[in-house]
Amino acid sequence: MSDQKTALANPALKELTPLAGRWDVELRWSPQTHALVGGPAAVQLPARFEWIEEGSFLVQYQGGGAGPPQARWLIGRDETSPRYTVLYADARGVSRVYQMSLEGRAWKMSRDAPGFSQRFEGRLSPDGATIDGRWEKSTDGETWEHDFDLRYTRRTTTA
Repeated sequence: MSDQKTALANPALKELTPLAGRWDVELRWSPQTHALVGGPAAVQLPARFEWIEEGSFLVQYQGGGAGPPQARWLIGRDETSPRYTVLYADARGVSRVYQMSLEGRAWKMSRDAPGFSQRFEGRLSPDGATIDGRWEKSTDGETWEHDFDLRYTRRTTTA
């Protein structure tokens, strides 16, 4: 379902429409993280958000190639809740569940898990062409440290 104007089977997802489409993503690590992981301080990867099951869910496909592992994000929500649930899985066999919101131009995700909590905050540009964000991590759920920054840039071509 690539046409964003088509009625969604799940109208509770309507506010996610600005995410739909193809994106180029750049991930940038802090000097501390870069020293730990080695390799480049930034990587590029493709991403796309697509409606599936007639608009019942939004799925993000990301990664592949020399960058981070391929990952899938399945996004949905209970019509009585303002929060979305994101089911994440990647090629490493990692699976996680995040809570998500998209209010206006503010996009947030978080997960509280023993030993490894995470949170993301991103901001959509007024024209919808970019999303600038950052991930943070915590081993105790109280002390947070920067993990990496990222920028989504909407593709203007269908390639």
